[in-house]
Amino acid sequence: MGVVVGLLLGAGAFCVWWSFWEPPARSTVQGVRLTRVQDLLVQAGAPSITPAMLYGASAGAGALVLLVALALTRSPAIAACFAVLAALGPGALVRARARRRRRDLREVWPEVVDHLASGVRAGLSLPEAVAQLGDRGPVELREPFQRFASDYRATGRFGDCLDALKARLADPVADRIAEALRLTRDVGGSDLGRLLRTLSGFLRDDLRTRGELEARQSWTVNGARVAVAGPWVVLGFLATRPETARAYDSAAGVTVLIAGAACSVAAYRLMLRLGRLPEERRVLR
Repeated sequence: MGVVVGLLLGAGAFCVWWSFWEPPARSTVQGVRLTRVQDLLVQAGAPSITPAMLYGASAGAGALVLLVALALTRSPAIAACFAVLAALGPGALVRARARRRRRDLREVWPEVVDHLASGVRAGLSLPEAVAQLGDRGPVELREPFQRFASDYRATGRFGDCLDALKARLADPVADRIAEALRLTRDVGGSDLGRLLRTLSGFLRDDLRTRGELEARQSWTVNGARVAVAGPWVVLGFLATRPETARAYDSAAGVTVLIAGAACSVAAYRLMLRLGRLPEERRVLR
């Protein structure tokens, strides 16, 4: 009996001591990173794919290209370079698809706000006006709003349903609209129609301005892609010659490859930062 009491006392003392320590920040950072990757997948039109599946696809693509490049070039250094490029491919594809889909959805969000304003003017309540977008809204967004209507009929909690809608859309413009609707619902007032009209005008102005700037700066992004891809395409052609491939297996060759990769990454990130408009951040609750 004394042993049991001693163990319980020790466990209690350990719990008290453990409560004074904060949880490691790495888990929080890792959770935010996984959330952002999941948002990218949703924005790319692949909500059923998890970050773990994306990382697995990247690792599989890298391993496959590594084996193929080793069989063709007999050079581990060159094969490792192309394997790293292949491993980055799935992530780059997801980001490109998400960017393209966000650009396409920016054109329909003003129409969504116009539908909301029309529903409010027709006498619908705010949840009903949001739910009717599942039938009358843009085709690209009907399915998430239909699920919002089902959630609201099942729970009746407007705030929780808005959070679920934001998670399904994973779009920064949708977050702004949802938070404006939440604020109007919580505070109340008779200026909802004016708020929606102002928001619609703001979205149209933002779309027009962003489109003009992206059209002017697109040559910078395309030039960065060509400048980065060019040396690696040349390396791929050179690797078909056995004597050239063997030269890159030396210490000097590996140093050249590492320096070239570092310069390519730095130049690409710098060109994108100078030539592309900053993306909007999501409103995470």
